[in-house]
Amino acid sequence: MSKYKYSLLLLILMFSFSCTSDSDENGDDGISGIDKTANLQGLGDSASHLLSDSEFTSMNIEIVYVNGFAPTEAALANFKSFLEERTFKPDGINISLRAVSSSGKAPFSIEEIVEIEKDTRTVYNAGDEIAVYIYFADGKSEKDEENKFTLGSAFRNTSMVIFGGTIEDFASRPNAPTESDIEAAVLNHEFGHLFGLVDIGTEPQSDHKDDDNEGHCNVPDCLMRASIEFGSGIIDEIEGGRVPQLGMHCIRDLQAAGGR
Repeated sequence: MSKYKYSLLLLILMFSFSCTSDSDENGDDGISGIDKTANLQGLGDSASHLLSDSEFTSMNIEIVYVNGFAPTEAALANFKSFLEERTFKPDGINISLRAVSSSGKAPFSIEEIVEIEKDTRTVYNAGDEIAVYIYFADGKSEKDEENKFTLGSAFRNTSMVIFGGTIEDFASRPNAPTESDIEAAVLNHEFGHLFGLVDIGTEPQSDHKDDDNEGHCNVPDCLMRASIEFGSGIIDEIEGGRVPQLGMHCIRDLQAAGGR
C-alpha cells in the first residue's frame, strides 16, 4: 500500500513540520469481533468525519503513553481547545489517558509504531463516535539526523505518534520553549494532517500549498507551515505560550470540509 511520510521536524532552532502515513491490512481482530477497518485507512481519509457531525457526533481520543512520558495537562488543554474550535462534535470530545510499559524498541520506525498500536489500541469507531489513537513514545525516530529531529508523525486516518523522548530532550535546552508548548504545537500540527491538511484528503480552497514540502502550507506563521526560519521563527511564536495557530487559508479548507 502507498505510504506518505510527513514528520514534525526540528532543525536546532527551526521546526520543519511533516508527518507519516501508513495503512494496515487487518480489519476484524478475530477475537473481540471489533471491526477495525474504518480506523486502518490512509492519512486524511477521515478528515470530514473528524471535522463534521454528519456521521460522527462525538470523538473519543485514546492517548497511550509510556510510563514517564505522559503529556502535560497544559498541552492537553490547548489540544482540546484546538479541536473544539475546529470541529462540530455536539456530543463532545473525550480524551482518555493510559500508561503502558516501554516497548524497548527505540529508536522507532513507523512500522514498529504500527505494531505497538496493534498491541495497545483499544478504542475504535463505534456508532456515531469516531475514535483516534495517539501514542507518546519513550524514544526517538530512527529518521533523526545530527541536526534534524522528528517530533511526531500522523501515519493513518486516526493514528499518530508523538516522540516524547525527543520533545523532552529539546525542551531541556537553553532558551527552548516549554515542554507543554512544544507538545501542544506537535499535537495540533499532527491532528491538522488527520484533518487532511494540506491537500492530503481535504481540498485546498486557495493556493497555499508548499510545493517543496508535501502536505504543508506556504503561509507565514501558519501551524501547518513546513518550516519557520531561524531566530525569531517558531521560537518567538511559542515563547510565552503562543503556540502557532492555523492560518486563514487552512481554516477555510477545514470549513469547506465540514469543520468550523
